Amino acid sequence: MLHMRARLEFAGSLVVSGGELAIPETLALLEGISERRTLRGAAEGLGLSYRSAWDRLRTIEKNLGRNVVVKTKGHGTALTPFGRELREALSTSRARLAAALEAEQSLLEAGLASLAETRVRPLRIATSHDPLLARVLSGRTDVDVAVTGSEAALRRLAAGDVDVAGCHFGGAEPDPSLAARWSARPIFRREQGLILGRGNPLGIASLADLVRKRARLINRQRDSGTRAWLDRMLAGEGLDPRSIVGYASEEFTHQAVAATVAAGGADAGLGVRAAADALGLAFVPLGIETFFLVADRGLASPVLDEVAQAAASLLEEFGGYSSAGGIG
Repeated sequence: MLHMRARLEFAGSLVVSGGELAIPETLALLEGISERRTLRGAAEGLGLSYRSAWDRLRTIEKNLGRNVVVKTKGHGTALTPFGRELREALSTSRARLAAALEAEQSLLEAGLASLAETRVRPLRIATSHDPLLARVLSGRTDVDVAVTGSEAALRRLAAGDVDVAGCHFGGAEPDPSLAARWSARPIFRREQGLILGRGNPLGIASLADLVRKRARLINRQRDSGTRAWLDRMLAGEGLDPRSIVGYASEEFTHQAVAATVAAGGADAGLGVRAAADALGLAFVPLGIETFFLVADRGLASPVLDEVAQAAASLLEEFGGYSSAGGIG
């Protein structure tokens, strides 16, 4: 049987008056210089000769018409303020695209699997976004994945459009209304909280601080379990969502929320600790919730078992995750 895999990567180019610069190579050189503090060290880290790295640097500066590095006596080579801002812009774009590329790769590989000579219908999963689960599902040809909010996933399950809904409810137990119709299988616990700028510059320690300090929030989309959890917490503390700057601003994944905060587009967002850790951001925990895979009670799927086992095997790699134990 024919097997095909897809690999989608961050690419593209910067088109400037002086020419065209490949984004991945440009970003790699800027990051190498920032980390190694010398052009020679950056070249070694990239597997380039010094001459090749020097030629690449000259091409970047010539096309942009600006210096991106400066030599400092006794301190090697450093990025100029312009170079640092360019590196930050490119790295933030890469982070924002990571989740989308990962999801699209899963969808593409599922589509490629249909070209095989024989193919068992994939397990159809609509799921709320989660970084660990995205890693598990990426590259599998026996699942067909759609990333949605928790509420939308359950609606698709009820309509018969999918076999499994991945969702969370802001606590350890599933919504009681699910028990009569479906089985809710807990696959892990995860820590959710406020994702904040590096070092928490505004000193935010609670949801109430978002209002008191006029902090700019980047919210999750309607129908997401994280958005619903935030709304419940705000109601429980007597906080009016309309008093929070940016409450109506939305992103669709935990990584996108973290990337927006990292880029300075917001002061705070709600998400999992792993998303904050990935970008070196501050994190204030607000609670621990369980993530469930919900399906018909009669569904017997080895694929679903494999997904749950794979998720359990990755818990130690992601900050803020733990076993769901005997919940459910």
